[in-house]
Formats: sequence, C-alpha cells, structure tokens
Amino acid sequence: MSLGDFRAVFLPYCLQKQPDGRYTILNRRYKPVGLTITEFINYEDYPVCVNLKGLDPTTAAKLSWKGDPDTDKIYLYNDGCVPTENSENMQNYLKRLEILAKLKVS
Repeated sequence: MSLGDFRAVFLPYCLQKQPDGRYTILNRRYKPVGLTITEFINYEDYPVCVNLKGLDPTTAAKLSWKGDPDTDKIYLYNDGCVPTENSENMQNYLKRLEILAKLKVS
C-alpha cells in the first residue's frame, strides 16, 4: 500500500480502544489518521486519543463493515470492501462515517 494513497493516510480505517477507554482513530497503516510515518508508535505518546460518547455495542455494530458489536476495535472497511474500489463500497463507507461523525468527542 502506497503512502501516496490519500485513503490509506487520511480516511479512518478503524477505531482502536486504548487501555484508558479512549479511542485512537487509525488510518489503513495503523497510524493515527494523517500520519505518514512508518515506524512503530505508542498511541499514548501522541495527543490523538479521544473519548467517543455513545459508542456502545449497538453503535459499534453500525460502524463495523461486518456488523461486529465489539467496541475494542472497530473496522470501518476491510480489503474486500475498500471504499475507493467502487461506488457501492463508498456509499456503505460514507454511511458508517455519517454515524461516526455524529458522535461527540472529548
């Protein structure tokens, strides 16, 4: 996967719950959205973790590409439904982003 791929760097791929209950929004390279570094990082070393109010199993299932209610790691898409591959995948991804965008952060 190229770092030149806008989607892989700037679009949310998954939400990963941290030990303190906050979430890090990760890109396809498992870095906080927008970071292009390739080295391993500790998410807690960066000011990128947030509380997502209302993120319960029901909401997690709506955000998950496969309807998974797990709130620890929520994948918005996978390699079988990459949003930029076709219109249907993008529409499904945008529906998930719409739900995510309505959550309050702190």
